[in-house]
Amino acid sequence: MSHSRRLLFVSTIVIGGLSFGFGLGYSGMARPEVVLSFLQLWDLGLLFVMGGAIAVAAPVFFLASRTGRRAPLTGRVYARRLKSMDRNVLIGGAIFGVGWGLSGICPGAAYASVGIGNYPMVWGIAGMFVGAYGQGVIRSLSASPDGAGAPTAE
Repeated sequence: MSHSRRLLFVSTIVIGGLSFGFGLGYSGMARPEVVLSFLQLWDLGLLFVMGGAIAVAAPVFFLASRTGRRAPLTGRVYARRLKSMDRNVLIGGAIFGVGWGLSGICPGAAYASVGIGNYPMVWGIAGMFVGAYGQGVIRSLSASPDGAGAPTAE
């Protein structure tokens, strides 16, 4: 990747992250108490925030995946990646849900939460890194010597 293309790629990621974080902060979804209220079905505001995001993003993904064109920054073909429902998806989803319920915030919003002054959330973010690293270690240990044992991440 050329230097100018890499700069454009990184700039796009930073702008996307800034808008994502600002949107989470502005909507109040970076506050764990708001997210916990949603999980307890007391405040369904998160549902409307997610619905608004889907309404903006879904048409773009729908159209982009049918053009046969390549992404301007990565050069990859736009395509849908489907993951089959298997044991790893169910167990991983359940563990993710427990972590979401205990911390009161999902991973993306955890970063935004630090941005609005919720500094104890740094411990939760550190826990996410340790958990992801631990999962990687377990997966590599359970892989067969020829590399065909454990499924790979998509």
